[in-house]
Amino acid sequence: MIVGASVLQLPAILKAKEMGLYVGVVDYNPQAIGIQYADEYFNASTMDEDAVLSAAEKFKPDGIMTLATDMPMRGVAKVSDQMRLHSISYETAFKATDKYEMIKAFKAYGVPSPWFYTVDSFGELKALEGMVTFPCIIKPTDNAGSHGVAKVDSFEELLSSYEYSHSCSRFGKVIIEEYLDGPEVSVEVMVIDGAVNVLQITDKITTGAPHFVEMGHTQPSSLPFDVQRQIREVAKSACLSLGLDKGPAHVEMRVTDRGPMMIELGARMGGDNITTHLVPLSTGIDMVGATIRVALGEIPDIKPSLNCGSAIRYFNLPFGTIDSIKGIDAAKKKRGVKQITFTKTVGEKSSRIECSNDRIGYVIAQGNNAEQAVRVCNEAMNMISVIIK
Repeated sequence: MIVGASVLQLPAILKAKEMGLYVGVVDYNPQAIGIQYADEYFNASTMDEDAVLSAAEKFKPDGIMTLATDMPMRGVAKVSDQMRLHSISYETAFKATDKYEMIKAFKAYGVPSPWFYTVDSFGELKALEGMVTFPCIIKPTDNAGSHGVAKVDSFEELLSSYEYSHSCSRFGKVIIEEYLDGPEVSVEVMVIDGAVNVLQITDKITTGAPHFVEMGHTQPSSLPFDVQRQIREVAKSACLSLGLDKGPAHVEMRVTDRGPMMIELGARMGGDNITTHLVPLSTGIDMVGATIRVALGEIPDIKPSLNCGSAIRYFNLPFGTIDSIKGIDAAKKKRGVKQITFTKTVGEKSSRIECSNDRIGYVIAQGNNAEQAVRVCNEAMNMISVIIK
């Protein structure tokens, strides 16, 4: 069973069918793109743990997973606990989807991480005056994709950003934490029988302050070997601190002048095509297939078969209405280009990029090394003309 049937879950649905599995999907949207490829469909919100459990009790899966979304992991874990399947525990899923519980676990385990405060109201926030140092980050404890994230440089900015972050929180809790300066990376992990295996380290490009929306990813990392060794150790400690004993993890951190410091961890495969496309293109490891096999109680093959570079770059365009998009077919023929996708089309609007949903398209490429993959991405993007009015 796959929790979710949107485009994010499509690679898992297609891979499961390719593996000869009988697939059930859960999604609130009866028009979700993945439903047509599944064998059974259950109409329920992926956020409704009891509804997901009810669907699973009817379907009786041998394994259950979601791909690149955080909150559905609670439903996955609840089903796994109740039906004795092969996912993480509900306690671990809760810690991995609540940034307050997560950072408490990091601190208790000694994982390098920022200072933090949590608040439930504007009054509690005002009471922090004189206690917070700047710059700092404010964000909801229970969202992802840069929703509600802001960097602030003063207490006045902190107060004025509260409503933005609070409005993006499902349960009304906001966290204020130290701003970490330095290169940002993610670590793609597969945990098998309690052993944390680092598959790849991804260098990231973001929009920067105030919202830090991710605009590019490159594998393998170009950071020095000794820094990569430290990154691997921090990632392993972070996984263990949450009790993550099986399945994938997407670990995000910054490399500061104090060494690698944790931002957060998702107890699932990473989004933005990192684990579905970039990891296979750079390492040869089928991370989607490996995740499915772990969910079925099997031991996957995670031995690298490639040593290549891979990259994704997102278009950053002016604001306005998309009048035309030209050059895609020619760009797709360029050697090394693996995928070109636009999520918005002619007649739709491009807007200021404040969260991942605001991005309108991307190019994925493979090269002999990371630098070549990036170059192919950039050259392909330059071949595409997007007219904005």
